[in-house]
Amino acid sequence: MRWLTKIPGSIRSASGLEWALWRKLPAIWAVGTALPLLALGTYHWLADASTPSAQRALQLADYVVAGIVVFHWTAVLTTAIGCAVVMLMKGPAYVADALEVSHSDQPRLDPEA
Repeated sequence: MRWLTKIPGSIRSASGLEWALWRKLPAIWAVGTALPLLALGTYHWLADASTPSAQRALQLADYVVAGIVVFHWTAVLTTAIGCAVVMLMKGPAYVADALEVSHSDQPRLDPEA
């Protein structure tokens, strides 16, 4: 038996938001990464790090921006996985398991037996 055999007569569902979002994900990823880093660069450029409290504030900003960027990447990856799942589920139907079940034509009346 071949893998990914399409079921005869199966159709694809109409595409929706998933394809529009899928195409925009690279731009969303790039903008969501660049904006916090640009803001951090501006903060480093304008800040006066001559005192220990100012240096601590700069370091805290570094950590906050790193957290924001990693969170954003995680959100984009999760969205991409969701889009891929929806695209696969809307595609044509495939044969998943062609094994015969022994009692499929006469199911048991007592499921605990």
